[in-house]
Amino acid sequence: MFLAPLNYNRFFQKVFSDEKIAKKFLEDFLEVEIESFEFLKEKHKITDDSQIVEFDFRCKIHGNYVIIDMQQWYKPDIAQRFYVYHAINTGLQLEKLPKKGIAEDAKPKKVREIKDYRKIQPVLTLIWMVDDTLRFEEDFVGYTMTPEIALEFIKNHELWREKAIEKLVREREKALKIVENDTKELDFLVKNRLIFMFQKNIVKNNKLAKYERWFEFAEKTRDENNTKEDFNEYYNDNLFNEMIRRLRKDDLTEDDIKYIEDEKSIWEMVTRYEKGNFDMGKKEGEKEGKKEGKKEREIEIAINLLKNGASIDLVAKSTGLSKAQITRLSKSTKQ
Repeated sequence: MFLAPLNYNRFFQKVFSDEKIAKKFLEDFLEVEIESFEFLKEKHKITDDSQIVEFDFRCKIHGNYVIIDMQQWYKPDIAQRFYVYHAINTGLQLEKLPKKGIAEDAKPKKVREIKDYRKIQPVLTLIWMVDDTLRFEEDFVGYTMTPEIALEFIKNHELWREKAIEKLVREREKALKIVENDTKELDFLVKNRLIFMFQKNIVKNNKLAKYERWFEFAEKTRDENNTKEDFNEYYNDNLFNEMIRRLRKDDLTEDDIKYIEDEKSIWEMVTRYEKGNFDMGKKEGEKEGKKEGKKEREIEIAINLLKNGASIDLVAKSTGLSKAQITRLSKSTKQ
């Protein structure tokens, strides 16, 4: 091993603690030029009874509060957990929220100070998914809070079957009127974003986007037999040279080496657990489809594999069904 795995939290934090590196990654992924950058405290205790909440990375850019969290392996609670992280990063702004004075209806009049919630800034949460793709094929997928009418418009199957385009246009205009209403800063809601970034898809899709090299670099460091030559293409970039310097095995401590061994053991246990789920899904599918034809049996196996978290690629290889068929099955199992 030449470099330690960037996808391990300790080394991710070691690399991204460099402001220039963190800033450039965010610029490449978000396609923005960052003028102001501020590191923020990463560990917080929210209530007396709660555990400490620790973000892998937290900063402030252009007034936005940004989290990046590394998700190394499959966990079933990521939707809820990262929604909580996202909300906490908003709530933490209360600590420094300025106050405004309000005159009370009393004689003599008194001025009461209250927090000015208009000063709360949008939150951007980036979840760096190492292996799990959540059954998406895209490089990344973002979620934001929008009026319900927008989602209803998209999901209205009957409306989209209408031959009269006029009705479709009218419904779109109705939805847009609500979506574009920024009265009293309602547009603040859609400025908050939660984005899942899929390393596995980014490396596979090869879209030549600016952010791709970051994920390819990370993928190379995952190989425990990686060599110096594996990173030749990065040596002409000062920032990546600094990343290489921070990850070199020669400079790791004994504790770092033990950390890598421990993480590897955990990873192997998780992989065995996932394989157990995969085998169980396949076995259940074969059992349920035993008395049916080959096609029906493949479909039963595919459904059970999907229910147990297998990716579309993996199900396709295991059943012989096309990716299009499996995608349709995946959608039907979610309904």
